[in-house]
Amino acid sequence: MTQHSEPARQPSTTRVTLRGPAELIDSLPYLLGYHPDDSIVLVGLHGPNGRFGGRLRVGIPAREEGWPDIAEQLADCLRGSSSARGDRPDGALVFLCQDPADGGSGRAVMERLRPLAQRLRTACGALDMPVYEALCVSGGRYWSYCCPGSGCCPADGTPVGVPGTSVMAAAATYAGVRVEGSLKELTARLAPLGPPVAEPQELALDLAGTALVPRMLGEVDRQTVRAETLALAQRLLDRYRAAPTADLRAGRARADARDDGLLSHEEAATLILGLQDRVARDWAAEWMEGADAAPALRLWRALARRCVGAYAEHAAAPLTLAGWVAWASGDEPGARVALGRALDLDPEYVFARLLHSACNSGLDPEPLRQCLRRQRAERTSRAATARN
Repeated sequence: MTQHSEPARQPSTTRVTLRGPAELIDSLPYLLGYHPDDSIVLVGLHGPNGRFGGRLRVGIPAREEGWPDIAEQLADCLRGSSSARGDRPDGALVFLCQDPADGGSGRAVMERLRPLAQRLRTACGALDMPVYEALCVSGGRYWSYCCPGSGCCPADGTPVGVPGTSVMAAAATYAGVRVEGSLKELTARLAPLGPPVAEPQELALDLAGTALVPRMLGEVDRQTVRAETLALAQRLLDRYRAAPTADLRAGRARADARDDGLLSHEEAATLILGLQDRVARDWAAEWMEGADAAPALRLWRALARRCVGAYAEHAAAPLTLAGWVAWASGDEPGARVALGRALDLDPEYVFARLLHSACNSGLDPEPLRQCLRRQRAERTSRAATARN
């Protein structure tokens, strides 16, 4: 099978031609910005040459009962997000990426996921988006669910090949498209910290909640808490800005650990709880560009990691802020991971839902940036008037 595509997120008109399933699979990290794992990936195809369009990724539901619903939702979302841009898909590609558990085999994974692949093919076909290829990638091998007969492909699958050797990889590398690692690695940067940090952090959150929550429920004190939250965030932002930028060649885990060390338990707890207020969170979203963006992203990630124990769902606010700053800075893969994690914790978190939908639809973040700039200018003007 031959598909034509452009390197992900590049406006260039350079085209590359992908021939066969192995090259399609090797293109995935460049389309998504990371190596998908435990994932359903749908890619829209447009025109007679199969130009790549919109792409969607979700985790594979563990329970088979959820497969029919997720198949219909994904097909509808792929068609809807593309149609909103005036470019309805003419077809689709399906990828099921899941490595076998210890002692398992890729072939067993492929057979277990076969009904899911069929559900996805049926759901896309019902919306006039025929699936031209559906691949299972597991244990370094792949299988096609679209083979015309049992003798078409090896029973034990075909080796995926050496990653990064396709023409797509070469074109994407030349164009400056980076792959940030695996989805698991990106998600791990946002996961709650464990011992020895978790226990004292949860205690600090308990104490901060006792002090702050009653104040946040009163109208007068609520305004004061918002101002205190913003002031604390500004101090911490200055601290992160002043800290030397970590050398990522030493590893992201080490860089994150250093960022974690810049926060006390009490500071993290106070800011996490303060950001549960929607207005305070929206003010914090104003730190999104220029010299603010990088330290703000580090701060929001560090706060998300401090949402431990019973406070896990409180991470929806800092995760959404991290997703927003990443998207505003051009890091769409990082934005999708952070916003997806926020929605895993709280599916009804409206700000995360709106940002996630906009990012996945390929919209430009500039209109929201303009809105937040106006909001910041107006708030600054009001504060100056009040002082005078």
